[in-house]
Amino acid sequence: MAILEMKQATKVISNGPSEKKILLNGINLSIEQGEFVTVLGGNGAGKSTLFNTISGTMPLTSGKIFIHDKEVTNYSEEKRAQDISRVFQDPKMGTAPRMTVAENLLLAQGRGQKRGFKLRKLQQNRELFYQLCAEVGNGLENHLDTPAGDLSGGQRQALSLLMATIQTPELLLLDEHTAALDPKTSKQLMEITASRVAEKNLTCLMITHRMEDALNYGNRMIVLQKGQIVQDLNAKEKAQLTMPDLLQFFEEMI
Repeated sequence: MAILEMKQATKVISNGPSEKKILLNGINLSIEQGEFVTVLGGNGAGKSTLFNTISGTMPLTSGKIFIHDKEVTNYSEEKRAQDISRVFQDPKMGTAPRMTVAENLLLAQGRGQKRGFKLRKLQQNRELFYQLCAEVGNGLENHLDTPAGDLSGGQRQALSLLMATIQTPELLLLDEHTAALDPKTSKQLMEITASRVAEKNLTCLMITHRMEDALNYGNRMIVLQKGQIVQDLNAKEKAQLTMPDLLQFFEEMI
């Protein structure tokens, strides 16, 4: 059963008084339960627009989007957030900087639930949060009472990932979530990501510019060019890819 379906998804914007620019051009895409899809493409290929239209931050010009066979084309970003979690490139996004690590996790734990006046039960969840952060392996468990804004970039991105997956989302969007990190921290976060995705059998789309990550992670790959999917490789085809193959994709786009 498809978790996500996009049918003839098109996004057109005005690029001047008499000029239109096509950001997405009739995208047809179906993502099945448990697929981990890496998304590649050059600048302006439509990667961010794809994620923005899926998450609801940008409405489609035409076409339809379905989650679990339910049409969500006209749903707001807030309403889609019941099913979709997203981790952004910027470590400053996705967390509340003045709230502590524990408070951020508690907030994420209540995702999609009705909110009202009730005890927040922070202390009752402290051991759970400690164990969750300890799995990350970067010392985050020692900062439960630290405001998220005081964390390192890698720790903050790890917190964002934990927040996005503490409740199992129908769809996880990873929007170049390692791009702002140094190579060592990026590698560590990708290992954590792969572990969380496998452990929870998450359905995931990941934009990346790191060719090594595109080769090493995921069981499917799509390549975008000028708002269209020009390559869609299954697990077997992806496993046979080499670095020269990926570089060739980009050379052909120029």
